[in-house]
Amino acid sequence: MRFDQHTVVLLVRPADAPDLPLDAADRLQDAHLAHQAGLVEQGLVLAAGPFVDTDDDRLRGFVVLSISPQDARELYHNDPAVRAGQLVVQVMSWMVPEGNVRFESVPMPRSMLEAAAGD
Repeated sequence: MRFDQHTVVLLVRPADAPDLPLDAADRLQDAHLAHQAGLVEQGLVLAAGPFVDTDDDRLRGFVVLSISPQDARELYHNDPAVRAGQLVVQVMSWMVPEGNVRFESVPMPRSMLEAAAGD
């Protein structure tokens, strides 16, 4: 059997994440979303999104990329939320039977306002 290999990034809130005032947290989230949208626009991110209703509330998001794990580490260490200590990344390779998962090109929100607006 043949396999497709993708790089996966888990975005995790560390236990020692600094407390930020609401306005600073909102600006940081917008910067994080803009960073993520930029990676999508470059064709590096195949799929991404936040977790909801998790058993572990430290788990914040999931990203599937078309690049190597090392390249993903470098890109996400430049994410504003990671640089600010609000998120840490866990990077791994994910293998699925060839053709089992397909990704469509869709735009990502660049801000919380855009995400809330929907269609």
